[in-house]
Amino acid sequence: MVQDQPKITGQMTIAEALKQKPAIAAVLMSKGMHCLGCVIAQGETIEQAAEVHGIALEELLEELNKS
Repeated sequence: MVQDQPKITGQMTIAEALKQKPAIAAVLMSKGMHCLGCVIAQGETIEQAAEVHGIALEELLEELNKS
């Protein structure tokens, strides 16, 4: 992870995380999270999305922060 980039957290909405780090779109898409630009992404947190998709939050955050 580059030091200057903000850390993606479970409490961020998908939209906030994408705005800070657009490269994570590929990771989210690979996990089956295809609704990146829809209304749900504006209010759903990374944690909520991980739960809905049956993905371990800590593993997802680790992968997102490496991107």
